[in-house]
Amino acid sequence: MPLLLLDLDNTLLDRAGPFRRWGERFLDGIGAPPTDIDWLVSVDADGLTDRWDLADAIRDRYELRVPSIDLVEDLHDGVVAQTRLDPLTACALRIADDAGWVPVVVCNGTVRVEDAKIRRTGLDQYVADWVISEEAGVSKPNPRIFALAAQRVRMPLRGAWVVGDSPEADIGGAAAVGLPSVWLHRGRTWSDVRFAPSRTADGLIAAVATVLAR
Repeated sequence: MPLLLLDLDNTLLDRAGPFRRWGERFLDGIGAPPTDIDWLVSVDADGLTDRWDLADAIRDRYELRVPSIDLVEDLHDGVVAQTRLDPLTACALRIADDAGWVPVVVCNGTVRVEDAKIRRTGLDQYVADWVISEEAGVSKPNPRIFALAAQRVRMPLRGAWVVGDSPEADIGGAAAVGLPSVWLHRGRTWSDVRFAPSRTADGLIAAVATVLAR
């Protein structure tokens, strides 16, 4: 029973869509032009920008007197509220489980936000467990977080596959720990010369099919 180590945001759960929907609601609420959503998405950098830095950028651009902590809270809660589990993703996880694979989420982020996404969407019913970097004290691509995921479900790392959309965190992490990987390209072209994914897929369903057909 090999491990299937899965990223969360933009792998198991769409993050780009919920963030955009939150951003459109937020901008409408402060009376900003709807076209500013492109600026907001750009500054967010697919979630890589620190939440406090993003909040400060918003405050500065719109000269808001709202404390940064309130913006961070609104961002966290708003994105979580907009997040949904795709039924096809749930189906793919069930198929992987039936085929003898053990799905475990390995993600970077805060426990409050990532745990809420997993539980509120019902994703917890389709995975064996999850490891969040804040709680683990180590982040992808550090190999230790993958080892912790294996320990969490009392299984060896040998034979595991890593699936994710981040070249550095997911594919780089897989390379560092010596595991095969599937990169969800999301319309991008691979450019890193230090390492490369074992396979490339256009979404979670195709990625699971690739692993099962290995």
